[in-house]
Amino acid sequence: MRASVRRPRLLAAVSVAIAALALTACENGEGTREEGAASQQSVQPARSGQAAQPSQSAAARGEQAPKPGHTAGSAAAGEKGAGGAGTGRSGKAGGSAAPASDDDANAPENRVACTADNTEIIATPVSRPLNHMLLTITNTGSRACDLKGYPIVKFEGAQSVPPVMESTKPQAVTTLLPGKKGYAGVILSAGDGSGGEGRTAQSLEIGFEGGDKMAEAALQAKGVHIDDSLRVTYWVTTSADALS
Repeated sequence: MRASVRRPRLLAAVSVAIAALALTACENGEGTREEGAASQQSVQPARSGQAAQPSQSAAARGEQAPKPGHTAGSAAAGEKGAGGAGTGRSGKAGGSAAPASDDDANAPENRVACTADNTEIIATPVSRPLNHMLLTITNTGSRACDLKGYPIVKFEGAQSVPPVMESTKPQAVTTLLPGKKGYAGVILSAGDGSGGEGRTAQSLEIGFEGGDKMAEAALQAKGVHIDDSLRVTYWVTTSADALS
């Protein structure tokens, strides 16, 4: 009778002991270790998908996290492209040789004197005014040139050069851009005979103030009649001024 009573008590004591051991294992964390690992594995994919959130270390450093769809690499490439485009525009503006403006060509430091080497002269008798001839000079050089003073006119066999009419002096020196023309008038003879008998000249040379080289200006085949009233105008910018 006593043996049967002791057996249930022994089983109860063993059960209590096992429960106590299990409780102790839970308190030491051994029973939840595997469960915690499983929990970390289930949470890790969610954390790896949060690429747009700044990391704790980046926030601590005060760095700004890249915006979605705009990585640091794409930003660097964009800056490089923008710089390249700017350099291209700058290179185009500074690298290519743009033609000089009229104002630049007319600047004193960019001009040279008009001479027999950088000009071409044509002598043309005109019907009005009577006994006048028009000298047309063209700048054949690559730089603007100044026509200083008046043409030094020397007809065939002349012992001296004709004087200039001071009333025709322009306010400023006549300047010719490349390809442009200037003018001067020559009074060949007096219509009333006051210039003497005169003669016919078959050739003409033109000199320049400050230069020692003469330029040939072809005359018409029959030549031109000149007398002692021969005079010239200053170099001017229009044929009308040269013949007025």
